[in-house]
Amino acid sequence: MYKADNKKRHFLLSILSVCGVAALCYPFAGAFGYRSVALILLFAVSLLAMRLSLYPVLLAAVLSALVWDFFFIPPHFTFTVGSTEDTLMLVSYFIVALLNGVLTDRIRKAEEWARQKEERAKAVKLYDTLFNSLSHELRTPIATIIGASDNLMFAEEGLTLENKRRLYKEINTASERLNRLVDNLLNMSRLDSGLIRPKLDWCDLSELLYSVVNRMERELKNHQVNIAVAPNLPLFKLDFGLMEQALANILYNAALYTPAGSVIGIKGSLVDKQCTIVITDSGPGFPGDDLELVFEKFYRSKNARTGGVGLGLSISKGFVDAHQGSIKLENGQAAGAKFTLKIPAETHAINNLEDE
Repeated sequence: MYKADNKKRHFLLSILSVCGVAALCYPFAGAFGYRSVALILLFAVSLLAMRLSLYPVLLAAVLSALVWDFFFIPPHFTFTVGSTEDTLMLVSYFIVALLNGVLTDRIRKAEEWARQKEERAKAVKLYDTLFNSLSHELRTPIATIIGASDNLMFAEEGLTLENKRRLYKEINTASERLNRLVDNLLNMSRLDSGLIRPKLDWCDLSELLYSVVNRMERELKNHQVNIAVAPNLPLFKLDFGLMEQALANILYNAALYTPAGSVIGIKGSLVDKQCTIVITDSGPGFPGDDLELVFEKFYRSKNARTGGVGLGLSISKGFVDAHQGSIKLENGQAAGAKFTLKIPAETHAINNLEDE
């Protein structure tokens, strides 16, 4: 049903376009000549061929030739052509219009086929990347859990309390790694399906930043985290959960690739009516070629450590984009990386919130 309606719209558009162009040209035909009108109609058919399917374009070509003959070629308001020269011109116009429509349609289809081929190749590459990454990411924590649980089950009597705690910790760490992987895959699936719809509510930026750091306490325990929030900030209308996850992925990346004991800075402010969050670290930074690529799905830097599927930063960008915001990565002046998130969020002064 949809295809039939779409085809009808194409035919209707081709008829209306030719008639509309002819109507616009008619008052000025005496000024610039009926032969010039043919070029304008031919240009209109070319534009239609870039957007419509073949048969509506052929209809436009035939209709434009008939309209040109009837309204513009002397004698007017008849299909009779007054001179041999005009007859040859009309036939030539008709042939050129048809060929133009057919060739343009073929070019458009060839470009579409090439684009689909490229998308299929990209999809296969993404599938291979995901499969290879997941096979490693799943195997490692599962092997850790199985090994630690086997030791607890079959060698429990010979284990000291300290060894048991170490094995429990290994199981816990591996489980969290699996949970993070599943969360990232689910979030990416939601982004790809377009199901992400921010549930906006008034948020205290300071509360958001401290909540993220508390959530990432285990991952950030070997780093010094400095949080600086500008004074007298208004409330921002954000999706607290999405923004918390976006920031958590960035902080996890910073904790993973920066040396123990280094400083991770988080600053929150209101700049140009936008909620602005800047995260800096003291790590090695990113190679110049990676700055624009790190937000792509499954992309991992050549200098990246083993592990990870390259989804965390891509998800962060997706959640920020869902807020109609932007995220930018650049290297610091001295060292490290600098992430800048800008969200054009609605604001409300805290003192006036009770008036709502």
